[in-house]
Amino acid sequence: MQVLTLPAACGWRWLIDGFRIFRRNHLMLTLLIISYWILMALVNVIPLIGPIASTLCIPAFSVSLMNACRNIESGAPLGAPLLFSGFRSNLRSLLILGGIYLAATVGILAVSALADDGALMQMLLAGQKPDEEALASGSLLLATQIALFLLCPLIMAYWYAPVLAGWHGFSPAKALFFSFVACARNWRAFLVYSMAMLLVATVLPALFVGLLVALLPDGAALLTVLLSVSIILVLAPTLFASFYVSYRDVFVATENDA
Repeated sequence: MQVLTLPAACGWRWLIDGFRIFRRNHLMLTLLIISYWILMALVNVIPLIGPIASTLCIPAFSVSLMNACRNIESGAPLGAPLLFSGFRSNLRSLLILGGIYLAATVGILAVSALADDGALMQMLLAGQKPDEEALASGSLLLATQIALFLLCPLIMAYWYAPVLAGWHGFSPAKALFFSFVACARNWRAFLVYSMAMLLVATVLPALFVGLLVALLPDGAALLTVLLSVSIILVLAPTLFASFYVSYRDVFVATENDA
C-alpha cells in the first residue's frame, strides 16, 4: 500500500467529487445514513452498555458506508443489507479500533479534567450542564482547547484506519499508523478540505438564512428549519462520500498487497 502526497487543491476536489457520488444515488445513500443515525440513537438509549457498544461499532459502520460509496462509483446496486456489510470482514480488528478510540477519548477528557475539575468530561459523557464558576473562570474553555489539541492526532490516526483494517486486513496498530502518516503527508489538502467544509456547512447557510430573514421575516423560522434539514440531508451524505474519495486518491495498491 502506497501513500501519495497530494496538492492542497485536492482538498476542495474531495468535497466536489463527494457531492457527485451523492447525486448518482442520493436517495439510497441518504437512507443508509439516516438508518445508521437512528440505529446508533436506539443503541445509545441503553444505559451504560449502549454508548460503549455504539462506539465499538462505529468503525464497522464506517466501512459499511464506504462500501456504499464504492458501490455507487462502480455502478453496483445498493440495498439496506449494505448497512451491515462492514461487519462481515475483519470484525475483530474493527472492534479493537473502536475500543482504542473509546479509551483514547476518555483518556483525553481525563487530561482535560485537570484544567476544569472534570466539567467538560461530565458535560460530554453524562450530559451534565457545567456550573457558572467553570464558565466564568474560563476553565471550561481551557479544557476544551486542551481536548481539541489532543484529539487532533487521534483523529488523524483514526481517519482511514477502519477502511484499512476492513478492506485490506491491516492490524489495528498498522491501520492507525498508516492513517496518521497519510494525514500528516497531506496536511495541506486536509486544511483546504476543512476550510471547504466550514464554508459549505456554516458560512453559506448562515448567509442564506440571514437573507431569508431579511426578505421574509414572517416565515423566517419555518424556512430556517426547512433549510437546516435540507442542508443536513445533503451535506452528511456528501461528507461520507468525500471520505471515500480522499481514501481513493491518497492510497494506491501495489503489487505486494494481498
